[in-house]
Amino acid sequence: MSRPLPFLRPAAQGFAVTLLVALAGCSQPYGETAKPGEPVAAAPSSELKGEVAHVAQPALQRMSAPAPMASSKLMSDTVAEDYRSEPREQYEKLPDNPIHSVAETPVSTFSVDVDTGSYANVRRFLNQGSLPPEGAVRLEEMVNYFPYSYALPTDGSPFGVTTELAPSPWNPHTRLLRIGIKASDRAVADLAPANLVFLVDVSGSMNRREGLPLVQSTLKLLVDQLRDQDRVSLVVYAGESRVVLKPTSGRDKEKIRHAIDQLTAGGSTAGASGIELAYQMARESYIDKGINRILLATDGDFNVGISDFDSLKQMAVDQRKSGVSLTTLGFGVDNYNEHLMEQLADAGDGNYAYIDNLLEARKVLVDQLSSTLAVVARDVKLQVEFNPAQVSEYRLLGYENRALKREDFNNDKVDAGEIGAGHTVTALYEIVPKGEKGWLEPLRYASAPKQDGKAGELAMLRVRYKSVEGGSSRLIEHPIASAQSEGTASDDLRFSAAVAAFAQQLKGDGRYTGEMSLKDTAQLARSARGDDPFGLRAEFVQMVELAQSLKPAAKH
Repeated sequence: MSRPLPFLRPAAQGFAVTLLVALAGCSQPYGETAKPGEPVAAAPSSELKGEVAHVAQPALQRMSAPAPMASSKLMSDTVAEDYRSEPREQYEKLPDNPIHSVAETPVSTFSVDVDTGSYANVRRFLNQGSLPPEGAVRLEEMVNYFPYSYALPTDGSPFGVTTELAPSPWNPHTRLLRIGIKASDRAVADLAPANLVFLVDVSGSMNRREGLPLVQSTLKLLVDQLRDQDRVSLVVYAGESRVVLKPTSGRDKEKIRHAIDQLTAGGSTAGASGIELAYQMARESYIDKGINRILLATDGDFNVGISDFDSLKQMAVDQRKSGVSLTTLGFGVDNYNEHLMEQLADAGDGNYAYIDNLLEARKVLVDQLSSTLAVVARDVKLQVEFNPAQVSEYRLLGYENRALKREDFNNDKVDAGEIGAGHTVTALYEIVPKGEKGWLEPLRYASAPKQDGKAGELAMLRVRYKSVEGGSSRLIEHPIASAQSEGTASDDLRFSAAVAAFAQQLKGDGRYTGEMSLKDTAQLARSARGDDPFGLRAEFVQMVELAQSLKPAAKH
């Protein structure tokens, strides 16, 4: 039985672009299908090393989707059997962050994350009529998919900091602490000249409408944003790599579109050699004080040359020293290697997005182009020190693969995340106020914390970052007053709490969300939609309702 939710109360430029593409045999126009029995060359995927959950989860039922996300028969029966009879999508399954006693571990440290790929990938599963595998659900990427009304910087720093505290919607004894960061925004016209390298996989595994045809349509959305001073070069790779289009001015859009339209798919995927050539092209066209970035569009199914996870990740780590960052755009189904895509972007100082339809492509490469391309702060780390006189226990929601040691916070040699222009970053802590019932058994011999002049502080938030120009890191300190607990939750906090609840409910046993049902989550999100100009929050409510129809009755 669902209990009432406390949260249901209402609240009082220039680009130089290199398009690097993985060569393969033949592609179909977007939305068309190949004739039955039409041969297409493809090679089986190799197994990547690392702690990866291999998922083979068939659709529970097929449901209509707003965009063509379900697989169509673009390959021969033999190849289709290879790619569809045993889906082999790869995800890293991480345990939830542990609960900490403030008396024992008062400090929490992690790197920021602006990736959003998990949300679009989860949406793809639900629209296809199946629940996502647990490894596909990363809470912070789902929460950070949405924009929030955070304060802009006013003191000359690259971003503003906002905090808010309110009752948790799933536990009457806990509170949710929301930390929000909002980077200063820039219009695309004001961006520095950019040297963008598109590395696009058009191997046999991409020969489906969710693959190369969607990539081509996505690339052409970006071409429409180019200015005269921008340059585009196109490189393709399969078993070998070659330049298809040398650097071309952004004013010559028809020439660039024609080169994109000529791409065909088939064959094996030598992803490592393609990445090497992409970095080579980026260095040759390097723009001093400009944006130099590779955008890798692939399903991550590398099967020729270097294909183990650690070597590919190390390649990105080594190459980022050249000043070129790596962003990954995920495409495809069934054989999708999401673990590789997310970690490559992390290693390459870039961000990760999953493109499941053209609306998502437009969101990433048109509506949020400045955020995708322009970095305003590097190596951004967050550290929260909780006051034991105010808080007894806490847990960080999400960011499991972004955790840092306490000593890493002041170590400028430890890499962390980047924040793009206009990006918002949200982190949620669930805390147990002093005197409330917590998750942990009380210690027999623990002494009560002494009160001091900082008793009115709930916690101290510290943010450390490096400027885009480099140099030593800079520190922002932001005390969090305990009086915030008396406030009424804003729409933004209540909505982000609904997304966090949904992520936890998708991941399994609901150990932390208690009796809160998916119906409760949908109701909370619906009541907190607020200003929703792009309909993203309304779409989220529909996703929760889809999950409701797929979950066992006991989990509704």
